[in-house]
Amino acid sequence: MIDRCYLEITNICNLSCVFCPKNKREKRRMTVAQFEALTDALRGQVRFLYLHLMGEPFLHPDLDLFVRRAKDKGFVPIVTTNGTLLPPVPPASPELPAPPELPAPPVPPAYKYQISLHSHEGNGKTTPEAYISRVMSFAKAAAALGSIVVLRLWNEGGYDATNDEILRLLAEHVPQPWTERPDGYRLAENLYLEYDKMFEWPDEAAAEKGEDIFCYALRNQIGVLVDGSVVPCCLDHDGDLTLGNLFDQSLDAILASPRARAIYDGFSRHLAVESLCKKCGYAAQTKRFRS
Repeated sequence: MIDRCYLEITNICNLSCVFCPKNKREKRRMTVAQFEALTDALRGQVRFLYLHLMGEPFLHPDLDLFVRRAKDKGFVPIVTTNGTLLPPVPPASPELPAPPELPAPPVPPAYKYQISLHSHEGNGKTTPEAYISRVMSFAKAAAALGSIVVLRLWNEGGYDATNDEILRLLAEHVPQPWTERPDGYRLAENLYLEYDKMFEWPDEAAAEKGEDIFCYALRNQIGVLVDGSVVPCCLDHDGDLTLGNLFDQSLDAILASPRARAIYDGFSRHLAVESLCKKCGYAAQTKRFRS
């Protein structure tokens, strides 16, 4: 069984962050029928279903339904978001009126919400105070309902001064002291803050990162783009390493293809056989599996 699948329900985003590589693919949202077909194809072969690869999940009007259907089919659903479109939980911030046509918080709630606080730098529409107020209103409500909420600052080494300001704002909503962990802090029951260093997304124009490269692609993770294309990992944002399409082939057939086997066997020897993988800063930076 594959531990996790990153299922891209939309590749449309409301931000344009500096650290994000964007994608050149046709902008689209997955239909309910397509979601049902793809999750049927993944059913029994994937445990954690991340409703994100590129794009902002809260832009999708059927996010609530997708979370519930994923749970119905035996997946553990996880939502990764930039936090700017989180449904307001009363009392809502007057600086951030409720965006139109957004889903209510999924009921039953997702197993985990990952909120990328490092996305704030692409959001010029509101203040950091209002942004953190909305994030924390949702985060505390979701945590109280039993979801795990992880606030992420994966930008150490690039935005350290801004991170300090975010920490100050977080402390206004959840007073310190916090319980220190190897990758951050436990702020409260079901509520965590997680740190990581900035990394370079794989880019064909970049230099190769060295000889010893390992990745959990096709071993513990796969990605499925909004058009059904299967890619080795969550960083293949443009489908450069498309291995097949779940609308036309079974997952077993795709993973058994010569290209997929070569990628898997190469990483078993700590070798990247694909040019794009040789230029991935994340694979070169760390060899431990990150949830």
